[in-house]
Amino acid sequence: MKYLLLFVLLLSSISLNAQDVAGVYQLKSQSTDSNEFELSRTLTLYADGTFEYYNYRRIESGIPPETHTYGKGTWTQTNKIISFATKTSELDDKFTLDFSGTKARFISKSPRDKSDRVIDTSIRFFESEISWITGNKLIKQ
Repeated sequence: MKYLLLFVLLLSSISLNAQDVAGVYQLKSQSTDSNEFELSRTLTLYADGTFEYYNYRRIESGIPPETHTYGKGTWTQTNKIISFATKTSELDDKFTLDFSGTKARFISKSPRDKSDRVIDTSIRFFESEISWITGNKLIKQ
């Protein structure tokens, strides 16, 4: 009975941890002096272990001026590291970003931290074959 209770507590803590990570993360940026540049990146982590990524970029002087790119696949969490994977069968005309080998760090305020400092719950990509995604920090909405 003692082992069953321990197993249930362990299982519930794992599922609660996954639910904390699941959600919508976003990075938005645009030029302040004119309406010439806009960037929006959205990562949605679902509790079932799947994800979708959307990247929108608008540069008035760019060719083309607007781009929309998408990615999807699965994610897993080990401690504070989130690993992404995309199967070849998931790539098509719309979903062109291959997240295989991409890793990000989950950042949140520790429950033991009782200070007044504000730490946004976020994800920072630190490893990826997609060169422009490395270093991006997306904040949980």
